[in-house]
Amino acid sequence: MKHFKTIAVAVVMFVAATSFVTAQSKVAHIDVTQLLSAMPAMKTAEAELKKLSETYNADIEAAMTEFQNKATQYQNEAQSKSKEENEKRAVELQGMQKTIGEANQNAQQELQKKQAELFEPISKIAKTAIEKVAADQGIEYVIDAQPGGGLIVATGKDLLADVKKELGI
Repeated sequence: MKHFKTIAVAVVMFVAATSFVTAQSKVAHIDVTQLLSAMPAMKTAEAELKKLSETYNADIEAAMTEFQNKATQYQNEAQSKSKEENEKRAVELQGMQKTIGEANQNAQQELQKKQAELFEPISKIAKTAIEKVAADQGIEYVIDAQPGGGLIVATGKDLLADVKKELGI
């Protein structure tokens, strides 16, 4: 009888310990930035963005060179031109400056739009792969290892309803 009690206590403790261990959530982390950087599709997208950026920069630099040449020319010719002609030229140079500024802004906006267009499908592929690996390994939470990184996968128990109930919401 004494052995039976000892065995019964041991079985109960084993079951309790097993339940406690299985109740623990599995958490993992990943450096998403490093993952994305290693993906061939990301390297291709970055190369495409770099090429587009270089094209925009070349266009803007050409416009700047044209502006500087005209400004130098107009400055050298200013004394031999009438006041009205110099004012007209000043307005023309201001218009060129404005156009260059707008072109620069448009280039930045287009680059941002193209970046979002190229990176979104790559990010989705990475997220799907992370979710699959997490599910295959029974991991409930995956956290981005980058400082400020957030939760990527959350399949564990959501406490929102319980906390609202506790607060009477």
